[in-house]
Formats: sequence, structure tokens, C-alpha cells
Amino acid sequence: MNKQTFLTDLKSELEHLRKENITSPHVLHNVLSETIMKHISKDWKNSRRSHIDSRRACYFSMEFLIGRSIFNNLLCLDIYNEVSNIFEEFGFSVSELEETEDAALGNGGLGRLAACFLDSAATMNVPLDGYGIRYKYGLFKQKIENGFQTEEADNWTKYGDAWSERHDEDAVEIKFSDRTVLAVPYDIPITGYGTKNIGTLRLWQSEALTDFDFRLFNEQKYIEANAQKIYAEDISRVLYPNDDTREGKKLRLRQQYFFCSASLNDIIKKHKRVHKDIRTLCDYVTIQLNDTHPVISIPELIRLLTVNEGMTYDEAFTQAKKIFNYTNHTIMPEALEKWDTALVRELLPEIYDIIFMINENFIADMYRSEVEAEKISKMMIIKDNMIHMANLATYCSTFVNGVAEIHTEILKASTLHDWYEVYPDKFQNKTNGITQRRWLALCNKELSGLITGLLGSNKWITELSELKNLVSYADDKQIIKKFKEIKKEKKTQLADFILKKEGISINPDSIFDIQIKRLHEYKRQLLNAFSILYIYFGIKDGSIKSFTPTTFIFGAKSAPGYRRAKAIIKYINEIAAFIEKDPEVNKLIKVVFVSNYNVSYAEKLIAAAEVSEQISTAGTEASGTGNMKLMLNGAVTLGTLDGANIEIVEEAGMENNYIFGATVEELEKIMPEYCSRKIISENAKIRKVVETLIDGTFSDGGSGDFRELYTSLLDGASWHKPDNYYLLGDLENYVEAKLRCNRDYKDEESFGKKMWLNMCNAGKFSSDRTIADYAENIWLLK
Repeated sequence: MNKQTFLTDLKSELEHLRKENITSPHVLHNVLSETIMKHISKDWKNSRRSHIDSRRACYFSMEFLIGRSIFNNLLCLDIYNEVSNIFEEFGFSVSELEETEDAALGNGGLGRLAACFLDSAATMNVPLDGYGIRYKYGLFKQKIENGFQTEEADNWTKYGDAWSERHDEDAVEIKFSDRTVLAVPYDIPITGYGTKNIGTLRLWQSEALTDFDFRLFNEQKYIEANAQKIYAEDISRVLYPNDDTREGKKLRLRQQYFFCSASLNDIIKKHKRVHKDIRTLCDYVTIQLNDTHPVISIPELIRLLTVNEGMTYDEAFTQAKKIFNYTNHTIMPEALEKWDTALVRELLPEIYDIIFMINENFIADMYRSEVEAEKISKMMIIKDNMIHMANLATYCSTFVNGVAEIHTEILKASTLHDWYEVYPDKFQNKTNGITQRRWLALCNKELSGLITGLLGSNKWITELSELKNLVSYADDKQIIKKFKEIKKEKKTQLADFILKKEGISINPDSIFDIQIKRLHEYKRQLLNAFSILYIYFGIKDGSIKSFTPTTFIFGAKSAPGYRRAKAIIKYINEIAAFIEKDPEVNKLIKVVFVSNYNVSYAEKLIAAAEVSEQISTAGTEASGTGNMKLMLNGAVTLGTLDGANIEIVEEAGMENNYIFGATVEELEKIMPEYCSRKIISENAKIRKVVETLIDGTFSDGGSGDFRELYTSLLDGASWHKPDNYYLLGDLENYVEAKLRCNRDYKDEESFGKKMWLNMCNAGKFSSDRTIADYAENIWLLK
């Protein structure tokens, strides 16, 4: 991009807005974005061509949580300061662009990881392109009303979508057993930092072949006249529609097949246009399946290659096994995706037939390899009238990877143990990573400036291991003082933002203890809430003294149909209100649950955090990436030995973090005999905390949800044992670690050193490192 020509064009556009007295942030955003799109178009076109000409990787994911694109693109194109200056010249401010919408096309770590990977690949000139769904409403906008989560549609494109290009010429018809819809692609450029390479994220929008039946409308059958449009658009309307009914499950399956089929059609079309011979597809394309959601791609590719391209089943099956790779994101067997065979036969009969054939292939392979019959029956793709998608993915992929060292070892030892015994060479580890462009250079410009000044260059923006060279400053009192001043500045900025957005005042001089992640029982936000109450009661009875004032900040969304998760949100907000009313304690403890936590909110929270809550039960979190972002911005980790926490303390030192809780090995011995009722019967302090769920201290609005949480902890449910995530067993050890951290904070210099060393040792956790590993060892890209 010719920077000077771009800036001249931008001035011309802004001059027009000034003359017309147009000051809307959305208009400003669109004008700036469209000007950038015009000037990067040549490089983008060249990059698309070069990706297809060579061997490339395609990343299939139900989620791409890209957030707000404008600031990241300004950074990567190295025009942030110039644009900021020009805006000021015309009486505008780039900060006004913060009012534009996030592209909330993901739910959490899975989707944000996919976005980080695209960023890293573009920066490193790795030919990687993403494929997913262009959801009209994304996840949802969260509001907190009377302490409860409520949801409303998140129409993120209502002011336009300047970063997307629609390509009708590449539209694909997708056939289900009952109807056919049109998949229309929208392309988003993924700009690399300091390179002309631009990746592409192709998102598919579902549309009707015929929007409107005029004959039916004339017959006054108004709903039927629009039925095709409603059916089609429902497919790309929302991310993760509620699926607790058969119709909900149907919609989920339609979504998965829709984007997988469209993407595979697109890949085949482009390959044939450039390379002609369809039999060389596996030489030029490798596909990474991000979890089990896109695994339906495997039988669909076989179908396309046999029905449309004239291959035999065996030829197509061989191609598929060379093309696909599978990333597993969960170690809990109950979370591995399964589809009812009757549902798949009803909606996708041809796909079911191919899966049946694959299952037969698998059984024959196992018998030829002399695998015992009992093991074969456990590993089968179709069993108990269900299609086991993880088994299908593992069997048909070249490589299978976990996303943290402990996660991969648990896969091999437990979740996919039988598969590992049969195919040990398939399994690799690829510890997750984050892009330092967005999660430090962009969200924490003050700290970035200090780092660049000390290192003498900004090389760290593309080589994060450079931060290791700052370790020697840990004993420099002036540098640590400056570092702490920057953290205080970010805390003040966050406090101002929370006051503006939530109407809640928080103290920037307090410790900022932050837990931000998807709301789920295994992530144990409820344990955090219990610990806060435990400390509150300890302050009240005098057993806890000299407590450093702390603001406990939560950010999380619950799935709309997840009753317990929503009850936990209400419980946290009840605790917040309860403590706020107590003048003896409210100067020491503040609890805040921020609303509509998203990427842009995360940027502010992560830069301001001092304590990073990573408290999932050991052996449940595959990796985590929020822990890496918080570490990179200088927060200490208060957490369990789970997921990437283990690698964080290996890099930064156990002495610079606060680790608690039973380990995976300990839980294997504890859980068979564990009795949560015994704990509360013997421990009055824990009993007092837990009984707030039922003793009238807090109100759940008459829903009975708090009582249900209580009984789930003490009596379990039909699908799980009591306290299956070991909250009560870990509670006191957790409180001890929390109080130790709280005491240590009083020594500002020593605690600042811990924070500094976390930041300096975060280099391993760049997604650049992860992508380089994928490119070399899974995708086999030159």
C-alpha cells in the first residue's frame, strides 16, 4: 500500500464529511475502512493468487471471534499514528471508532484462537485461509437485569460491514433432504504486520434460492410465502442456537454441513481452475478441523469427489485421509460431539451412507491390525445409534493434536487412549498461542512503548521471544516503578470505562483480580464467588486481618439455555450487591460483573489486570488463551495446574505465580471416594458459605436455581456425581493462595517484579510460534 496516496485519499474523504457536517462514528468508520480496503486490494488479490498457486492450509471453524477490525488493521498496516493525526486535523478522534460494533462471531477461546492463528499466518507469510459462517447476529448481546443475564440480538452489521466483500460469483447451492439453500461468500482481509501478505477469511451467508413466493402471498398465505427465506436465513442467523430439542439439533447440523460443503466446493473449484487435475488436490490443500464441528467435512469431501469428480470411493477416501487434520479442544468424553444416526439419515442421507462406509473401513483396518474386538467396539464411529465425530476425525485425519502439553498427554492416556495405542504417530502437541499484535501492541500502547524503548526496537512485535531480554530489568527499581505506573494508568482507564458503561465506580488503587472467560461449571466461577464470600465472612469475624483492598471483576456469557451458568451469574451479582451494602467491608472488597464481555472489553480488562484467575479443575481445561494474554500484560496467575497454566509457571517460575488445588494425579485418587457432604458437615466456614445458596441470604427471584446449584454440589444429578468439579475440596487451598497473593501485593516492588517476570517470559505463548509449528509439522508447508 502506498501510504502517502492513501493518506491523501483519506484527507479528501474527511474533508467531504467536514463540509457536510457529518460526525457519526459509524460513518467515520466506514469511510476509513473503505479507503483502506481500496488501497490494499492489489496486495490482497496477489496474496489470494499466491496462496492457491502453492500448497496452502485451510482452517475450518464454526467460530472466528475477530472482534473489531479497524484498530488492528491500522496497527498492522503501520498507519495508526498518521490516521490519528489526520483525524485530529479534521476535528475527529480515532477513539470515536470504539463505538462501532465488534464482529461477535465466536463464543470464547475456540473462536479467538482461530482469529489469532489467521493474524499470525498473515504476518509470517504462511498461506492459511479461514472458512466459517457469517452469522447475522453472532452470539448475542448480554445485558444484566436485576442480576440476571438476558440476551438480545447482536446485529453487528446494522451500520454496514466495510471489511467484507461479497462474491456472488462463488455462491454454492447446498442441498439438504428437504430443501436447497444458497451459500454466498463474504471475504474479510486478514492483514499481516510488516508484510504485503494478506490472508482471507471467507464466511458463508445462507440465503434462499427464491426469497418470496408471490403466488402464496396472493393467496394470503403470508407466512408460507416467506418460508423459504426464513428456513435459509435461520442457518446463518445465530451462533450456537439452543439445541435442547430435536429441531435445535437439526439446525446445528444444518449449520455445520452448510459451511463445510460450501467451503469444500470452493476449494475444489479453485484447485481445478489453477491446477486442473483433481487428483493432485491433496498435494496442494490441507484442512485443519478446529474441534469436531467441521468433521462432517470428511464424508462431504468423499461425496463431492465421487459424485462430482468421478473418483472411486477408495480414491476419495485416500484423498480425505491425506487432506484432513483434527485439533481436539476437550478432554471430557461427554463433551465430544455425537450425532443421532436417525437425524443424520433424515437430513443428509448420502452423508450417512458414506459415514457407514467409513465405519466399515475402520472395522476392517482394525481386524487386519489384529486389534482386539472389545477395543474395536469402543473405537467404532457408529455405535449405540450415534455417530461419534471425534472418532471419525481421528481415524480419517493425518494428524491429531492437543492444544497444551498436559492436554495432549491426557488425550493419549485417557480420552483417545485406544486411538493413540493404534496410531501413535498421528498424535502431536501444539500449545495454543495468542497474537502479540492485538494483545499487547494494540491494547497496551503504554507498555509497548516501554518495551520498545528498553529493547531498542519493536522487533518483539513479530518475535515475542525478544521479551526474554528484559529479564535483567527485574531488579531495576526505576523500571519496575515505571512498569507499575503504566499498570496504574491502564487500571484508571478501565475504571473510567466501567463507570461509563456499567455505572459502577471502582478504585484503581485496589488490586484488580480478574476472571474473564466463558461461563461454565468446570471453569469454576462459582468457586471464585465462594472464595470471595469466605474472605468476606473472615473479615467480618476478625479471622482475616490486613486485607489489601481488592476489586474482583468477572466477565462471562452463559449459553442461553444453560440454567446453572445463568444461576451463577445471578449469584455473583447477589454477592456484589450484598457486600456493597456493608460499610465495614465495601472499602476492602468490590465485586463487579461486567456486561456483554467481548473482544474489545477484553482488551481493556487484560491490560489492567494484576491477578489472572485460571481456576478450572485440574484436567478439564484443554489449554486456555486468556491466561496467556493476561500473563503477557504482566498479571500473575492465580490458578490450578491445568491446561497451559502448567507451561506458564514453567516459563515464568512457580515462585512468581500462585498455584493451588489438587492435581490431575491427585484427583484420580480423590474423586472415587470424595464426599462433599462430609466436607460441609466437618467445616463450619465452608458450610456457612455454601448454605448462602439456600438460607435466604440471597434471592434467585423464586426460580429455585440457587437450590439446584446447592443440591448439585451435595447430591449430584442423574448425569454427574456430587461436586464433580471439586469446588469444595479445593476451596480452602484456593483461599489460602488468594490471601497469600493479597499479602504479597503489599510489597509493591517485589510484586511488581513477579508481574514483570511473567511478561518477560511470555514469549513461548505467541501464536506465531504455534503457527510455525503447524506449518512445518502438520500442514507440511514450505
